[in-house]
Amino acid sequence: MIRYRRPTEDDASIIRLIDSQLVPLSHLTPAQLEAVRRDIPKRLSHGVTLIACQRYEDNPLGFVHFFLHGELLYIDMLAVAPESQRKRWGNMLMAHAEKFAASRGCKRSKVMVDVGNANGLSFYQKLGYAMVQYYTQSQCHELDKTL
Repeated sequence: MIRYRRPTEDDASIIRLIDSQLVPLSHLTPAQLEAVRRDIPKRLSHGVTLIACQRYEDNPLGFVHFFLHGELLYIDMLAVAPESQRKRWGNMLMAHAEKFAASRGCKRSKVMVDVGNANGLSFYQKLGYAMVQYYTQSQCHELDKTL
């Protein structure tokens, strides 16, 4: 099932997913990563976070966090636990985020993928995202999709 984030119950699991699935792919310095980690609770309090779990009361198997900016859906973070990958949880999270955004007038979706994240790049391309540009400084690919 896909549900909305429950901060008190979900945030520790979300932070573990960030640390295990997203941080290792980042090219930020340790000091930059620490600043980003400190900012996670504030970041999660803005935008929308959807949780993938077997039952409503279960801990997250994965999550997607996103922002709506006018007609743009910006996928901020997506992570799925290793044991739950390749079971369509990521697809379901993205489908819910895109449907949510489209229902609120979004026409496009954008995501940034770290250069070393070949699996993430392939995942988004299978969902219809196309490479727009590469940012050398942050070592990220920008991908875009029409909703």
